[in-house]
Amino acid sequence: MENQSYSYSEAILSAFEFLLENYQDVFVIGQGLWSPWYVGNTMKNLDDKFGVDRIIDTPVSESACTGAAVGASISGMRPIVVHPRMDFMLYAVDAVVNEAAKWSYMFGGASHPKITIRAIINRGGEQGAQHSQSLHSWFAHIPGLRVVMPSTVQDARDLLISSVLCDDPVLYLDDRWLYEKKEILPPIKQIALKDVRPRYLRKGDDLTIVAAGFSAHLAIEAAKKVFNEDGVSCDVIDLRVINPFNSDLINESVKKTGNLLVIDGGWKTCGLSSEVLASIYEKVEIESLKKNARRITLRNTPAPTASNLEKWYYPDLDLIIENIINIIN
Repeated sequence: MENQSYSYSEAILSAFEFLLENYQDVFVIGQGLWSPWYVGNTMKNLDDKFGVDRIIDTPVSESACTGAAVGASISGMRPIVVHPRMDFMLYAVDAVVNEAAKWSYMFGGASHPKITIRAIINRGGEQGAQHSQSLHSWFAHIPGLRVVMPSTVQDARDLLISSVLCDDPVLYLDDRWLYEKKEILPPIKQIALKDVRPRYLRKGDDLTIVAAGFSAHLAIEAAKKVFNEDGVSCDVIDLRVINPFNSDLINESVKKTGNLLVIDGGWKTCGLSSEVLASIYEKVEIESLKKNARRITLRNTPAPTASNLEKWYYPDLDLIIENIINIIN
């Protein structure tokens, strides 16, 4: 339906419906796919609508279902593997990193694993260290694996479609903290994943803010608030795809504003924020920067369980605003 209001989770569901209705080589496999709560409402009633032979709820074996999907992708299908928690997707790393990401290179481009791995980031709520990880930087390090992190409702829908229709293996990361976010969506307009680039969520003159996924949502909210309360205007850049990494828009913005703040929902060491900063210092003349660039990341510890420590651990709006004001002042 055109120009209808969707939540982020409903947008993912609409992408599944579009793909399953229009592409018979698409099927979905993973844990909890028939559950009314396991993957939120992002797959609601898909098994009833498209059948259990295309929405395949598997036993608890991340390695087995991912390996089976990689095999199906090499055989001409376009499987979507769903991992309801990215933490436990680690059991499937061999199939993702050693098989899917390498296959086309090892066979001279003659065979392509057309697989999309959907990994859900599920943090907070006192879930603790083993249920609260994003790990996007891990997988962005791997050549041959495209990594997508949608922050907007439209990208949640459109980039899932682009991922599944891409002939390369794709890791698509959605974040439960975004599921209630709402937008009015235009009709689906397909775009090749290779053509997706970072984009401005907001434009300004004083500071460049770079982020992806939920961090981009925080960035835009902080930028609105500091503009309304302090008159500070920010360029907010949503990376959207973090592998392959493209810094052209960031470089252009930093040359204009002279200030850079990177926000990342991962850890600092060898993380996404490090890649953004390195790209700037490689490609932008140091004289263009008015001050040293800053970054906001997770604290360098595993995620705590206690709610009071979670408030300290995860970057929030107040911390971002504090950093923006400190940079400008």
